[in-house]
Amino acid sequence: MHRGSCLCGAVRFTVEGGLPNPDACHCSKCRKYSGHYFVSADVPRSAVRIEGEDQVRWFQSSEKARRGFCSVCGSSLFWDPLQRDWIGIAMGAFDTPTHTRIAVHVYMADKGDYYDVADGVPRFDTIPPKPH
Repeated sequence: MHRGSCLCGAVRFTVEGGLPNPDACHCSKCRKYSGHYFVSADVPRSAVRIEGEDQVRWFQSSEKARRGFCSVCGSSLFWDPLQRDWIGIAMGAFDTPTHTRIAVHVYMADKGDYYDVADGVPRFDTIPPKPH
């Protein structure tokens, strides 16, 4: 089980089971949402339990997704693709070790000019297809 929370602790969550290696998204929306690029693990909704869910506020950032943050401290916590059976959870919000590594960088064509990515992880200008 993996545990996490926002900065103030008003929102806490657990994820049952293992975590997949996360994606790092460099699109302008993720950079504005997180203050840098957004790294999240996509986990089945059924594996996630949220305490303090009444403190989570959702911002509809596109027709396809919304973003969840703590209404008390403003921590960026979730990326929620509508009509999918999974939710992205911000890696920085986990309180316990995740034993993961970034698997892929996406939207590199949109990344900020103030940093470099030189970790040897695959990079794409869009989202690559997921293997079957």
